[in-house]
Amino acid sequence: VEERLKWYVSIGLARESLVEYWQKPEELAHYAKATVDLLYKFPFGTQELEGIAARGNFDLSQHQKFSGKSLEYFDDEAKAKYLPHVIEPSAGVDRLALALICQAYSEDEAPNDKGQMEKRVVMKFHPRIAPIKVAVLPLLKNRPELVAKALAVRDLLRRHMSVFYDDAGAIGRRYRRQDEAGTPFGVTVDFDTLGEKGPELKDTVTLRDRDTMKQERIRIDELVPRLVEKIQ
Repeated sequence: VEERLKWYVSIGLARESLVEYWQKPEELAHYAKATVDLLYKFPFGTQELEGIAARGNFDLSQHQKFSGKSLEYFDDEAKAKYLPHVIEPSAGVDRLALALICQAYSEDEAPNDKGQMEKRVVMKFHPRIAPIKVAVLPLLKNRPELVAKALAVRDLLRRHMSVFYDDAGAIGRRYRRQDEAGTPFGVTVDFDTLGEKGPELKDTVTLRDRDTMKQERIRIDELVPRLVEKIQ
């Protein structure tokens, strides 16, 4: 049960949103020694995500009975035979997807292109399960040198993760689109990347975090290890 709870937390569900329900003896299936239901607190009510059943040796005893073949295991240390028990976790993929969407949906405020605060919708998917891991954005799409560099960065990254290339519209609007899609990181290629404002910034890009909106300058050759560490 604890391993399954840790797994849900590792992909983005909040621990406080998960509930354990230990079935009463009269609720158990005939083969079960114990069953624990893992529930999620959806906005519309608490619903089951997974059932974990301790089935005892029921499964193998039935196979053994009707096949006529022994399925016992000999334990060398105990010098004894036994029928292995089965622990069966059974999870629903559709409910999990809905739980992840419910957990991720968030609204806050962020400055627009004019510096005015406006509502921002953001899907805060854990980087492990975000459909797109990083967006690559040239500052301007009508500057061939920026586009060429951005495409090279895209090709570098997409050998290791799912990448979306976006050059349509103002950079702020592109950030918002990626926030709504749940993309955890954005990489912007600008004139500093080309070294136009100083050789010390050449071949660096801006790495933006979706949740904090903080940006940092990072060398292109550091992007892959930095991002791979974050999405694993």
